[in-house]
Amino acid sequence: MTAPSSAVSDASPDGDRCVDDASPDGDRIELRDLRVMCVVGALAHERTAPQPLSIDVDLYADLSRAGASDDLADTIDYGGACDRIVALCATEAPQLLERLAGLIAADLCSLDAVTATTVTVTKLRPPVAADLATSAVRITRRRPA
Repeated sequence: MTAPSSAVSDASPDGDRCVDDASPDGDRIELRDLRVMCVVGALAHERTAPQPLSIDVDLYADLSRAGASDDLADTIDYGGACDRIVALCATEAPQLLERLAGLIAADLCSLDAVTATTVTVTKLRPPVAADLATSAVRITRRRPA
């Protein structure tokens, strides 16, 4: 296991919510292939219209209470987490996938039970001449101790 970095993430304006971390361990809720539309990209034509993205998220939290109680109140509302991501993608227009992933991670780290999150943002139609199916970034951030 890699020790958490003490450096606050500069990928997010909310750096106090998350710190860089290479490898959280433990229980997690996995959200896969959330499809969103977002204005993201550095090229002129990418700034004019939203494009399709796929977002994967791992929300790290102690899930033992929810496992024992079988009570929704004891876990993370992943529908609510998805709603937060969709809303963020609708209101932000970053140039870089790294920035968008950092914004999502910072927002999700603000959820009470979340101790860390891994966010993957995949551009489904990358604007390159090569025959490239997708391009993506994956970041992991941990809530400061």
